[in-house]
Amino acid sequence: MTGVPELGEMLAVIDSEARTVDDIFTGPALPTPHGRSFGGQVLGQALTAAGATAPEGRQLHSMHGYFLRPGDSEQRMTFDVARLYDGRSFSTRRVQAYQRGEVLMSMITSFQEPDEGMEHQDPYDVAGTTPPEELPTVWEKYGHLADGGRASWVLDRPFDIRYVDPDILLRVEEPTSHSRVWLRSRAPLEGGQLLHSAALAFASDYLLVEPVMRRHGIPWATPGLRAASLDHAMWFHRPFRVDEWLLYVLDTPTSQGGRGLTFGRFYDRAGELVASVAQEAMIRRPDGF
Repeated sequence: MTGVPELGEMLAVIDSEARTVDDIFTGPALPTPHGRSFGGQVLGQALTAAGATAPEGRQLHSMHGYFLRPGDSEQRMTFDVARLYDGRSFSTRRVQAYQRGEVLMSMITSFQEPDEGMEHQDPYDVAGTTPPEELPTVWEKYGHLADGGRASWVLDRPFDIRYVDPDILLRVEEPTSHSRVWLRSRAPLEGGQLLHSAALAFASDYLLVEPVMRRHGIPWATPGLRAASLDHAMWFHRPFRVDEWLLYVLDTPTSQGGRGLTFGRFYDRAGELVASVAQEAMIRRPDGF
């Protein structure tokens, strides 16, 4: 696993110290086999940049982003953060990601002062789910494909992802709208809740298109397959760490017009719902969809 990049470095953004009316940050590239920037990293870096401008003590609780153009995975990205609002309890930021002067992604984020109030969550039987220690790693299943880099994008992720339900890398065993995986960062991640939230946004984008593909019997190995995130919304409910196991529960209620919608929920091992996510993606294959 020598090719696994360091997660903290991929989320690190640098204040350029350039100022217009906004704050300007830059973030490192993450080369990909297809040459396009990975949307999850763009999301994570944008959240890190926005959080750097939020008042101390306010925690990220939501983000809504649109992917507008594909980016170049070999080039650094620039993040323009506009301080839209700072109220008594909430702060709002707009972040736009740029390459070569063009906007690639636009996001609104919100931060909240810690508060007390109503609390509830729907239960989920995390204890009744096969634990990650009993599931194979992707390296145990597909490490034999490492030669030649055929599966590098799956094998060299900075997250340990273990499928409770069968994966769809080479085949779809049973078409269904649901999927469950355990995930955590491969290495300990030092930092506060903002960094862990940014890392979870990064990780969430790897898998959100899979329930749609699974429902239609489309494995990742399908020749000519094209998939791209269109928009991404995420809500952060309770504290968590991405270097501890989280259960990612996904389902897709609909697809149409070459677009598929997926909802996801993250639970810690105690069964606490720590974050929710929704995304619509474009999916195309040569024979239609």
